[in-house]
Amino acid sequence: MNMRYLRRAVFVLLAGLLSVALNAAPRDGNTLVWNKEHDRVDADVRTLGLATLLERIATETGWQVFAEPGTTHTASSKFKNLPSGEALRLLLGDLNFTLVPQTNSSPRLYVFRTEMKKATRQVRAFREAPGSKRIPNELIVKLRSGADINELARKLGAKVIGCIEKLNVCRLQFADAAAANAARELLALDDDVTAVDYNYSIDRPMPPREATLAAASPLQLKLNPPGDTGQIVIGLVDTEFQTLCGDLNQFVRKPISVAGEVQPTANVPTHATGMANMMLRSLQAATKGSTSVQILPVDVYGPNVTTSTYDVANGIVAAVNNGANVINLSLGGQGDSAFLQNLVQAVHDRGIPIYAAAGNEPVTTPFYPAAYSGVVAVTAAERGQIAPYANHGSFVEVAAPDSDVFCFNGQSYYIQGTSASAAYTSGMAAGIADSTKKSWNEVQAIILQTLAVPGGSK
Repeated sequence: MNMRYLRRAVFVLLAGLLSVALNAAPRDGNTLVWNKEHDRVDADVRTLGLATLLERIATETGWQVFAEPGTTHTASSKFKNLPSGEALRLLLGDLNFTLVPQTNSSPRLYVFRTEMKKATRQVRAFREAPGSKRIPNELIVKLRSGADINELARKLGAKVIGCIEKLNVCRLQFADAAAANAARELLALDDDVTAVDYNYSIDRPMPPREATLAAASPLQLKLNPPGDTGQIVIGLVDTEFQTLCGDLNQFVRKPISVAGEVQPTANVPTHATGMANMMLRSLQAATKGSTSVQILPVDVYGPNVTTSTYDVANGIVAAVNNGANVINLSLGGQGDSAFLQNLVQAVHDRGIPIYAAAGNEPVTTPFYPAAYSGVVAVTAAERGQIAPYANHGSFVEVAAPDSDVFCFNGQSYYIQGTSASAAYTSGMAAGIADSTKKSWNEVQAIILQTLAVPGGSK
């Protein structure tokens, strides 16, 4: 067997074993195992809040779980091999509950203190993925209309460090992880809150490196005025952006930053600069060198070494609000954020295509936001095959060229990875839409066919 693929197989096996081990041991030390086939439950929980308990139940059973807002309870119980009814009684203590079978969906569990009809707040399943880089002292909170985030933060002893006003979403910072977890319990069933989520850190992608053995092939693009159907704008949600070579800057709109201003160095190209060049390379091929497409860079890193799921969401909103009708996300991580997932689904539902990098590890585990429904996950292709370093999970939809040599500050630089593949796909989609005037559904069909994963995702 080829040693390269043997190493890949061993890596995937070890990653899978690690995933099982981590899922069996939740971070808080509490365990809850639900054997649905035999209707038996094992539990060992200590001072587990109601919201977290109900999340675990929803995750283990697949039930739809609803609770009465404002209800509090702390579960402490240890038992083995009990039927679900007895297990729920021990776990929920003096709270009332009703399990209602459904004809065409999973059963509904209603938990309440007063009456069942008041159990209106759905508590969704939650299982934190291995490798998630949770920011321990932060929460993302979505408020109902008219709620006062500053008053809520004051009661919780938190600091408001950011808000996306059009979404009624705010980012709260707490003194430590314990304070954040305690607040999450209270917020999960608060009448003023419609959703609460953790915030996850996302590493800064690697910058391009100097090309010593190859020279950049000059791009020759002509900028046309937009047609009657409006201009196509690619939202490049990424790092800080720099000046391009030659007259290519006419294809770039004024950059936006949602994470603080930063003055990029003039000596080394940033990741966003490399991605923009890859998009323009793809645009040139898709349009035969004449296009009205422009790129809108949105910096979600600022001067920081990491960004977060909150900042990425804020960057997507800023891109859409400033005219982007294609979104490129050449970034990601293992943190599965319900908040970010709901946002990308809403953007997709508006008819805006989103392309995201699948990740530069030879595994099959989900990489977010690429793995979310509504996002086209792009992996790297080399010589007609998935690149040996690239994610090849079932969520991957297309495979695109993964490298390019481009000009920056009079020198040649090299980019490679699924980030470049996503940028290539974004440019290709925008170019097809611009040159053919096809609908986005038609463009997506062409992308999925033209860049089909070799042999299917592995």
